[in-house]
Amino acid sequence: MRAGEQLKEIRARLGITTRDVAELSQKIAESEGNIEFHISNPWLTEIENSDSIPSIYKLYSLSAIYHLKFGDILQLYGVDVQNIGNRQMEMQLEQTHPTCVEVFDRSRMVSFPVRFDRGFDVANTNLLSRMVEVWGEVPIALIQHLDIRHSMYGFIGLKDLTLHPLLRPGSFVQIDQNTRKIHASKWRSEYDRPIYFVELRDGYACSWCELHDGQLILVPHPLSPCEIRQFKHGNEAEIVGRVTGVAMRIVDPEEAALDDALRLPTQL
Repeated sequence: MRAGEQLKEIRARLGITTRDVAELSQKIAESEGNIEFHISNPWLTEIENSDSIPSIYKLYSLSAIYHLKFGDILQLYGVDVQNIGNRQMEMQLEQTHPTCVEVFDRSRMVSFPVRFDRGFDVANTNLLSRMVEVWGEVPIALIQHLDIRHSMYGFIGLKDLTLHPLLRPGSFVQIDQNTRKIHASKWRSEYDRPIYFVELRDGYACSWCELHDGQLILVPHPLSPCEIRQFKHGNEAEIVGRVTGVAMRIVDPEEAALDDALRLPTQL
């Protein structure tokens, strides 16, 4: 069925006339202060009987009036909001930038560990699949306390070598926005040294930082080809937060393929 026909069928099941939709959408338009939310009687008839595509404002009104999830009504027109995250992963940008993980449907089920094996030793490295005793289908709403939706994450640009090889380009980092001040402290190794996500006038950076006389100094890794950069703190650079977690690939696909090739036995 065409999208318009499906909308017509939904309206019929609800026992709502096109005039009802016009009146209800007028209330939405008045509440929003935008006439674009209004759906006239002739317009709705045209949408239901043709291949015309409504504007986002009118889809919003139909979603509210028909009590449909906005994502579901978009899917009638071939737009699946659940795929946005996948598309964002495909469209990797060269510059370092903040990113997010957004949950569009909290009732959607996801595979999640519901019981861990009591015998596994957290002190030793192990496979997650061997640590989990029972996997189950869990509604996303039940794991909202993990703050997946509201946590801030950053992506290390594919050409950003500031902390390479400690942080490889293409890595994702978790950012604690509650820690926005640089505290002078001693660290035992480079792994203990605080890393900060920094907003600059023309982009972002992820780096070790020092603060001297109002100057924010971005310190690269000793093995990095990048140079030390210096900005006026609060004017040219702001601390977004401290990096508290990282997810990164430790072997590039090309390197992995080369390693596999080198491990193959010689054929005589």
